[in-house]
Amino acid sequence: MKKKVFITGATGVMGQEALKRMIKDINIYDLVILALDNEESRTILKPYVEYDEVTIKYGDILDYDLVLDCVKNVDIVLHMAALVSPTADYYPIKAMEINYGSVKRIIEAIYQHGQENHTKFVNIGTVAQTGDRMPPIHWGRVGDPIKPSIFDYYAVSKIAAERYVIESGLKYWVSLRQTGIMGPAMSKITDAIMFHNCLDNVLEYVSDRDSGRLMRNLCHDELTGKLSADFWGHIYNIGGGEKCRVSTYEMYQFLYGELGFTNLDHVINPKWYALRNFHGQYYLDSDKLESYLHFRQDGMDYFYNAYLENLGRNRHIAKAINKMPFGQKIMGSIMQHTFKKLARSEHGTVRFIEENVEDHIDAFWGSKQEWRKIPKKLSEFDHFTDWETVVPIDHGYDEQKEENKLDLYDLKSAAEFRGGSCLSKEMEVGDWRTKLTFRCAFGHEFEASPRLILEGGHWCSACERNSWNYSERAKVEPFLAQVWDPLHAPTETRTYKKNVSELDVK
Repeated sequence: MKKKVFITGATGVMGQEALKRMIKDINIYDLVILALDNEESRTILKPYVEYDEVTIKYGDILDYDLVLDCVKNVDIVLHMAALVSPTADYYPIKAMEINYGSVKRIIEAIYQHGQENHTKFVNIGTVAQTGDRMPPIHWGRVGDPIKPSIFDYYAVSKIAAERYVIESGLKYWVSLRQTGIMGPAMSKITDAIMFHNCLDNVLEYVSDRDSGRLMRNLCHDELTGKLSADFWGHIYNIGGGEKCRVSTYEMYQFLYGELGFTNLDHVINPKWYALRNFHGQYYLDSDKLESYLHFRQDGMDYFYNAYLENLGRNRHIAKAINKMPFGQKIMGSIMQHTFKKLARSEHGTVRFIEENVEDHIDAFWGSKQEWRKIPKKLSEFDHFTDWETVVPIDHGYDEQKEENKLDLYDLKSAAEFRGGSCLSKEMEVGDWRTKLTFRCAFGHEFEASPRLILEGGHWCSACERNSWNYSERAKVEPFLAQVWDPLHAPTETRTYKKNVSELDVK
């Protein structure tokens, strides 16, 4: 029988680019697409209606009967649908229902059809799962501590979803942690989240086109026998590589420079930007996914061109004004007026300061005193410069060992490095799938597979579920302390309660 691929999120940024490329391989597989029933979805998917090999079903991804129908007899599930930031920040409960609930329903449907040893599930995670990795700990890799930024419910929902995937028992799964997707859609974002992205924060972006290429190559190579079997059962970081690594400040330097600004003091007020508590990192291991799927073609110039094209004639107007006497001051004042309206909105950093929202001030700056120290002029801001130095993050076990030689000693060592213990008395050597029993530093007992703990960087489900209690955990978990202590003072002891967890999803 002809192979079949089920796609969710085909109308999203990543999904549209994937579909454009996958339709060229329609002789290899049939496609089943599930999309929301609205005018936008129907417009985007209209070009694919004419294909006999494409079945489009409209409805809610949380409709289990509909999902059950879509999953039947499929060989691969590409699960790209999600409620993403910044929208997820405003609707945390909905984010958990969609991002975790959809994963749970799809996997349950796979089991109901008895396809758990055949259907291959591709989960899209996020760089936000490892949270704030501001300099000097801005280089990271899979297996580093799971540490969603405070108030980032998108990340929280994706962490719960990835845990479910890894522990699902499916024979074939993979979790791909997506980074910032650059392209026309990113260039049009107007939300207060832009001020959460710290000036010295970094991201290793990937383009929408390369993301689509990745999905296409995965399906093509798997269904034509070209993809190595050892690809499955792992977690990978999606990143565009060296030419896609950039700090927020460097990005602004280029873009505003293209508008004719020679002095960014006129357009950027550093006091409007958070000092921490966003997400992003340069990857030490993103080449691993590239070695399997060979998807990289674009660099940051692709985004810069998209951004400038989106400005249209306004780009030329800004350039003309900036050439005039006092033009940069005038143009900067106009732009800052617009920016400040965003920064004063519900999730805006200026609103946090003006209304003295203490928990948010503590999360994004450490204290109001620390915020006061930020200079008003960007030219007086002390930027980080040592970008190439890697601060290694220890994972608490001998990573030089071959996977098939991993034993109980390694798990006990890793558990101790996380402030807890491995309670299991025996383990089959080299078995990364079977769950063992652990206890965290706070007495919670839980079951988890070596894959989840060692490769995923996950730890206690109860601690993850209940709160952002990083200051407490860092005191007793050397593993987490590596990515908390460098960015926080010992006096920071606030615990932030989480308002939603995967247990709220029926």
